[in-house]
Amino acid sequence: MERRILLVEDEPGLVMTLGDRLRSEGHRVECAGDGQIGLDMASGGAFDLIILDIMLPRKNGMEVCRDLRQRGVSTPILMLTARGQTVDKVVGLKTGADDYLTKPFEMPELLARVEALLRRAPAFGKTGEVYQFGAIRLDLRRTEVTRHGKPVTLSAKEFLLLRYLTEHRGTTVSRETLLSEVWGYGGVTSSRTVDVHIAWLRQKLEEDSRQPQWILTVHGLGYRLAG
Repeated sequence: MERRILLVEDEPGLVMTLGDRLRSEGHRVECAGDGQIGLDMASGGAFDLIILDIMLPRKNGMEVCRDLRQRGVSTPILMLTARGQTVDKVVGLKTGADDYLTKPFEMPELLARVEALLRRAPAFGKTGEVYQFGAIRLDLRRTEVTRHGKPVTLSAKEFLLLRYLTEHRGTTVSRETLLSEVWGYGGVTSSRTVDVHIAWLRQKLEEDSRQPQWILTVHGLGYRLAG
């Protein structure tokens, strides 16, 4: 099935290489050469995935990602960075990115990340279930989350993670299971990815993220949604 991908990247060689390869995989690819154009295109277009470089002219990738999430755009975002420091990756995830990949990268690795994100994207809105726990209300059909009646903005990956924990409420779920079921990685990625997303969910949903009431850590085993 053809999927629509927005590539926001200012390196012409990488744009050509990635664009050609993604098209050869059957996807429709549109490109933006700077952050502001990418923000405008992503805000107005129905894309299935956004591949977003951090270092961009006019508006950097973290700003673009943050602004998209603030505008309610939940399209999965794969962030590309030439930096290797953990702090940049963590900040990128905090702004709402669903995954990151450090340059230089191997094409098979990028394609695996792309396919994993695209596999999860169609799952939105396929059920009519509504879950309530405390002040938090999760509507799967509308892909909406509220807390004390006010909308909570989640990234696509945060929503999928919350949904998985909710659908398995009361059950301890390992990091490996979450990587496989939510990220589609089959345990090949560091569990730090899960921990970071759990931390962001707690910041957005818990009254006190340091003493969570709902998203609980089961030491040595994984995470569990109280229920």
